[in-house]
Amino acid sequence: MEAATPRVSYADLERWPDDGRRYELYDGEVYVVPSPLPLHQIAAARLYDLLHAYCRERGGIVLFAPLDIVLTEYDVVQPDLLVFAPKREHLLDPRKVTRQPPDLAVEILSPSTVATDRGRKMRLLAQHGVKEYWLVDPDAPRVEIYRLDGDTFTLANAANADARVESVLFSELFVRPSDLVLS
Repeated sequence: MEAATPRVSYADLERWPDDGRRYELYDGEVYVVPSPLPLHQIAAARLYDLLHAYCRERGGIVLFAPLDIVLTEYDVVQPDLLVFAPKREHLLDPRKVTRQPPDLAVEILSPSTVATDRGRKMRLLAQHGVKEYWLVDPDAPRVEIYRLDGDTFTLANAANADARVESVLFSELFVRPSDLVLS
């Protein structure tokens, strides 16, 4: 006979002592997010710079992990980067946990997170109405842009190396995957 594993809620997670780890919840199942490698952080920093410049010029706000996005009491994720469009940035309260899905969520792929980023996190973000989802592979380098189609994501654009890939949601927002990695 197996012992039942109780579902963990966001309220439970808030009471846990700070142990320096990052946690995500998928239907109450706890997932420990491993610490990223420098390659991941370089890509995330460069992409943040690009998104921040775009938001400064056109409005909106870009944020980065660790930052809990509480989709339900049992579904909590921490995308590497996320953007709220100008029309929705008012939904953020800088002094409270974020309980609204972003317009754009970005994951920098790592060997330890790729299955989650392409699987349950991707499905969960789509089910909660995130309009665009980017997967960045700094090893390739490659950027895949998915758009929301009903309650699932469909690949809209992808590019490798020096090719340019453009956002579906944010006009004139584009990136070259090679710009996100060390030369």
